[in-house]
Amino acid sequence: MNPQMNPEMNPDQSANTGSATGQESTMHPLRVVVVGNGMVGHKLVEQLAARPAMHITVLCEEPRPAYDRVHLSEFFAGKSAQDLSLVEPGFFERHPQLQLRLGARAAQIDRAARQVTLADGATVGYDKLVLATGSYPFVPPLPGRERPGCFVYRTIEDLEAIAAAGRQAKVGVVVGGGLLGLEAAKALKDLGLATHVVEFAPRLMAVQLDDGGGRILRRKIELLGVTVHTGRNTTAIVDGADARHRMQFADGGALETDLIVFSAGIRPRDELARACGLAVGERGGIVIDEACATSDPDIYAVGECALYSGRIYGLVAPGYRMAEVAAARIAAALEPPAAELPRFTGADMSTKLKLMGVDVASLGDAHGATPGALAYSFVDERQQVYKKLVVSECGRYLLGGVLVGAAEDYGSLLQTLLNRMELPPRPETLILPPLDGDARPALGVAALPAAAQICSCNNVSKAGICAAVDGGCTTLGAIKKATKAATSCGGCGPLVTQILKHELAARGVAVSNHLCEHFPHSRQELYHLVRVGNLRSFDELLARHGKGRGCDVCKPAAASILASCWNEHVLKPRHAKLQDTNDYYLANIQKDGTYSVIPRVPGGEITPEKLIAIGEVARKYRLYTKITGGQRIDLLGAQVQHLPLIWKELIEAGFESGHAYGKAVRTVKSCVGSTWCRYGVQDSVGLAIELENRYRGIRSPHKLKFGVSGCTRECAEAQGKDVGVIATEKGWNLYVCGNGGVKPRHADLLAADLDKATLLRYVDRFLMFYIRTADRLQRTSVWLENLEGGLDYLRQVVCDDKLGIAAGLEAEMKLLVDTYECEWKKAIGDPAILRRFRTFVNSDAADAELSFVEERGQLRPATAEERALERQMPEQAAA
Repeated sequence: MNPQMNPEMNPDQSANTGSATGQESTMHPLRVVVVGNGMVGHKLVEQLAARPAMHITVLCEEPRPAYDRVHLSEFFAGKSAQDLSLVEPGFFERHPQLQLRLGARAAQIDRAARQVTLADGATVGYDKLVLATGSYPFVPPLPGRERPGCFVYRTIEDLEAIAAAGRQAKVGVVVGGGLLGLEAAKALKDLGLATHVVEFAPRLMAVQLDDGGGRILRRKIELLGVTVHTGRNTTAIVDGADARHRMQFADGGALETDLIVFSAGIRPRDELARACGLAVGERGGIVIDEACATSDPDIYAVGECALYSGRIYGLVAPGYRMAEVAAARIAAALEPPAAELPRFTGADMSTKLKLMGVDVASLGDAHGATPGALAYSFVDERQQVYKKLVVSECGRYLLGGVLVGAAEDYGSLLQTLLNRMELPPRPETLILPPLDGDARPALGVAALPAAAQICSCNNVSKAGICAAVDGGCTTLGAIKKATKAATSCGGCGPLVTQILKHELAARGVAVSNHLCEHFPHSRQELYHLVRVGNLRSFDELLARHGKGRGCDVCKPAAASILASCWNEHVLKPRHAKLQDTNDYYLANIQKDGTYSVIPRVPGGEITPEKLIAIGEVARKYRLYTKITGGQRIDLLGAQVQHLPLIWKELIEAGFESGHAYGKAVRTVKSCVGSTWCRYGVQDSVGLAIELENRYRGIRSPHKLKFGVSGCTRECAEAQGKDVGVIATEKGWNLYVCGNGGVKPRHADLLAADLDKATLLRYVDRFLMFYIRTADRLQRTSVWLENLEGGLDYLRQVVCDDKLGIAAGLEAEMKLLVDTYECEWKKAIGDPAILRRFRTFVNSDAADAELSFVEERGQLRPATAEERALERQMPEQAAA
């Protein structure tokens, strides 16, 4: 971030003398001040960041920059404030015209002087001002609301305070049963409290759901262990007899609790606007027009503080649209727009989310308030599913809907609603389960108009996705990168995938998933052919399902599949010819033709005796030694004829192969955990050793790395691993699909607070599902990005056994675990394998061309210049 302003861009110096509505002078940078750095405010800053002719000052009253409030409850599932951050690393450094001021609360706006006064008395001048002040939590005006132990649920500081209080509490109550209230209830449940929800309305989510939907939602949430009280009006909070507080209700009832969280709705933060004379709504909110301008044309308002056409839009997507509109209007003050400026004309408030693991969606006129509206509803109380469609009087158009318990049809129904597409002759078939094997009628993405908004979070239309396809995108991951569709909430992912597939087919693009010219199958298909056909060799696979002799692509891929299925030694005669150089010699070849040897050190724990043994081997064979990033010791510079001798000595010292040469499970990095660390809450070393010994050497489509941290301080960097485990006071949080490298990716939380047995089951299932379905050489991170349904689908498969394959996945993993054997030990015991460890086919001589020089007390490969100099020295001596 830029702590200091560019002196040439003093925001208190007038930048122009032009009129507010005309084009601004470019003599000085346009001074833009953004009050608020929430999700919408940051989106606006991102839109303006590429314009060097502006100086943008961002006033953020919180101690940290923008973070993801939509996923705020994940803070209690192990995510840190940094994990939730929306600001890319180095964002403010890359844009010197931006200045972010943290802890800077705007206190007053002087419209005549065009300046903002901060709470500390400092002033900032502006030419254009944007109010992105958001909202504040509404706390009912009841006696006792300010007692210690009463909280609101809005910022990370609020959550930290709730977490601290939760450690001393047994019972927690959330006042409010709307969207935010149920998120807060999940947070209290994650803290291990007996959780209650108190709602004034007769049902949960009264704004979004009807009675039927509210009833099913209540049942599902109560099954999760949360007690729901609807139709309760809290009149006072007083001292409790057995707990800290006693909530008194208007009907004479009461409820005792240790902790209370108010989440009874929000109110727009419009106090700055009111004080400076801007127009505000009767019930709050800064009045804006289609340009997102307030009653002062040089001041804009966006997000939850803005009131358009008498309505506050409390969702992220409409706020993002406002940010785009306001940014375009501000930019137009500097240069004529190339096209018609965008307008904000309202937004659809349909929403789909997962509340405490329950899918809930509400579309359009969910309550059927439109005159003449008709409704279809389906209830399955055994499966706890409720679906409702509201259609026009003629039955041809969708007006609204409610989905609880199963919301997979949300995307297609929303597009049908927004684009006024005609319904099938029997609309009820869209929500009824198929009978007798008949497929439900599909609305089809082909009928969607080009202007249909597919991703509301990032304003991506169908036309934008089609343009990305025309530009060469053929995978979901490529579409995400090109358009940002499905990269925020992810809810539009399935629909984006449908459009992608349709557009590729419509263009006649044959997206071949064939492994190579010898196999007309994908890696996933070959895996199943091997598994189902009980095929044990490449020759069998080629004879049944391929052609030709194979190549450098299909041979290693088939070898990996065979190893993943049957776990036979990779150098068994029928497999040896398939391996690439590293697997062929069970070591990593280096630039000079020597090899590196990395013995396994489970969890990074090693005894002094084993350290000495490694040192003696390294000294004997003159090897360069280095600690790896995975907490192992790398021995480099081994000549091929020495490999079996080195392995033999290491095995005698208690080591085994570390599989650093294979596309396999490699390391499980750990911190010292509760054994030594004063912050540790679980034995991370013990678990890391157990994980590494369980999954060692398992072959997979790409390398796999694990990490186990003993607390949320995350010293083992588990959230950057394919499988990451972080200790909590109640168990373990499981993260998946992270990686470092060229394109780092933060792992995603798959499940929280697991006991060890459940953790191992989930890891078994995750690994085998990845091994079954990933493409050749596809990291878990890329696999997840291209997995239809994304993280939610993966969670359903692994945790909920949606596909009914969990037992099979666990059985396949058990086979691999039970049949493990050290590949080095197997190799040195087989004379036929040992014969390959020689530099020359027709000689036992060593490679005389190898040359080393000493550096920092160790040997390293000589450079080309050093080798040339070495050759010249004998010649000069002879002369």
